[in-house]
Amino acid sequence: MAKDAALVIFGKAPIPGLVKTRLCPPLTQDEAATLQGSLILDVVERSRPIEKTARLDRFLACAPSREHVFFKILQERQGLHLIDQVGEDLGRRMDHAFKEIFALGYKRLLLVGTDVPTLSASSYGQALSLLADHDLVLGPSLDGGYYLIGLKKPAPDLFTDIPWSTDQVYSLTREKAETLGLKTGLLPTCRDLDTIDDLLALAREAGPPPIAPCLSTRTAGVLYLLAKRLGTALH
Repeated sequence: MAKDAALVIFGKAPIPGLVKTRLCPPLTQDEAATLQGSLILDVVERSRPIEKTARLDRFLACAPSREHVFFKILQERQGLHLIDQVGEDLGRRMDHAFKEIFALGYKRLLLVGTDVPTLSASSYGQALSLLADHDLVLGPSLDGGYYLIGLKKPAPDLFTDIPWSTDQVYSLTREKAETLGLKTGLLPTCRDLDTIDDLLALAREAGPPPIAPCLSTRTAGVLYLLAKRLGTALH
């Protein structure tokens, strides 16, 4: 380990029926899986430049397994380190990932999901800068959760007794951080993509391709085609 910072991307393999299930219906399982694959690629591709600019290593925490061919291809093409997601719920999986990567000797660690396709590479640099004088960094999402969390050491209490996938995740995490005496820095609030309303809102904001600077051309195209199939006007 030669670098002091790491980014852990939490991702599920785009397997029909196992991802983006809250979008089905009206999306088909295949459509949801296609969207999931595009979202993972977004985070992986957009984060690659910071390996050099921020001297940061990238890990992909994989579900159901790092042996899945989708992850193996990403590893080969993108230079990622693969680990498995381990734990019965999201909190335990995140806590395990932090402990596993910190044990390698890193001093600053960011963990990000794949549900914010508008997240820019500069956000990671901003999060690392905040960790210089904060113990914890959070990227709040509009639905009451968070899309990014950064720490300088393991903090298992942040991940216990949290009702995951509810609108209380962010507020309860802030309360826990205050109780633990952790100084918290915040990134801008972003919309994540969990529901059909989120999908349609992002599609409207982006507009028809190629005029979607906040999104990758690939994901903008996927959202446009899905919204069009659902009969939604984007103009």
